[in-house]
Amino acid sequence: MVGTTKLGLVFLIGFVVLIPSLQANIGDFDESWQQRAEEAHKAALEAYDPNPEEVTDSFNEEVDKVIDGSNSTRRELRRYSGPCAATNPIDRCWRCRSNWASNRKRLARCVLGFGRKTTGGRSGRYYVVTDPSDNDVQNPRPGTLRHAVIQKQPLWIIFAHSMIIRLSQELLITSHKTIDARGANIHIANGAGITIQFARNVIIHGLHIHDIVASGGGMIRDSVDHFGFRTPADGDGISIFGSTNIWLDHISMSNCQDGLIDAIQGSTAITISNCHFTHHNDVMLFGASDSFEGDKIMQVTVAFNHFGRGLVQRMPRCRWGFFHVVNNDYTHWLMYAIGGSSHPTIISQGNRFIAPPNNAAKQVTKRDYAAEWEWKRWTWRSEGDLMMNGAFFVQSGNRSKKRPFTRHDMIKAKPGTFVTRLTRFAGALNCYAGKKC
Repeated sequence: MVGTTKLGLVFLIGFVVLIPSLQANIGDFDESWQQRAEEAHKAALEAYDPNPEEVTDSFNEEVDKVIDGSNSTRRELRRYSGPCAATNPIDRCWRCRSNWASNRKRLARCVLGFGRKTTGGRSGRYYVVTDPSDNDVQNPRPGTLRHAVIQKQPLWIIFAHSMIIRLSQELLITSHKTIDARGANIHIANGAGITIQFARNVIIHGLHIHDIVASGGGMIRDSVDHFGFRTPADGDGISIFGSTNIWLDHISMSNCQDGLIDAIQGSTAITISNCHFTHHNDVMLFGASDSFEGDKIMQVTVAFNHFGRGLVQRMPRCRWGFFHVVNNDYTHWLMYAIGGSSHPTIISQGNRFIAPPNNAAKQVTKRDYAAEWEWKRWTWRSEGDLMMNGAFFVQSGNRSKKRPFTRHDMIKAKPGTFVTRLTRFAGALNCYAGKKC
């Protein structure tokens, strides 16, 4: 107990001191933000699993149930018009139920991996977004997405109809929220992105997020009873900062000014699943600084995603923590797929890597940030990955498959030959009420 308390104190001191240098975008780190930072850090320490890899067996069992009897590796490039086919264990939990629209909150039972305890707004009421405007960031209009996400109570946020939302400033999401875009075609586009800062228990599902640009900052309301000055935001699609228990599922993302997804400043217990990424340079960044040891508690699952056309690098780029990259389809990259520094642990299982025609970019991994004598001690393992067109993964570190996680934390992969089936429906789905999704 004493050791745990000391560890928490060290992390908290480093956490608070380094906030300005890591560009929290908080212009005035006032009492309200200080309290949120302390609460968020406490939640992160509680969510951190000291034995993460014991989760593997459970995840593998779930995948086996879904794809038993099929080893198809062909991706259907045309729009699928056949019967409902939930091809991985997360989707199988909810997709092929015709009553999904009347039982939306079932989705919260379906997350696997490190974000498995995320329930979002399951305990709250439904909030229907009817207005796509974002004209007043200090006093958001009821019915807008900004008004919904700043409420104090848990909410399950849905949309009355399809809409394009152009955010005039970053959208600050408070704890215990679900943004559920099923049944509507919702685009967050041509404006600012989404920020989850010092929050916990957030689900984002089914959005199209693209053409995000940097925003100028200013006075922005971040909760019902607080607004403050924000410095300019970089233009990330989704920025996760000091937050815990986050699940991003079935999101289509492309062309953001900075990263598509960033998770930094001690964020942990995160699952990113069933997403489709295209046309972007720096795709995902997990850990922003080689000097911030607070990211040692970061634990992220990246599962069943399709890394598609026009991608360059960082799928993901990792620091410090533990990252499980499982059953994803990497069909395009220009520089590399997975990179890192500051001795992260990266377990790549059952992914398909199709290297580009450039002979200088066949290597999946990138560790140019450190000397070889240093990175050889980092645990980067490739298990059951399918390497195509000359792709190769440079392994390092501990060869043991005994890892410090429970069977609930890690999705144990199927071989890479199954990936096209598992990721077949990655990205935002076309769902209609009364029909299987």
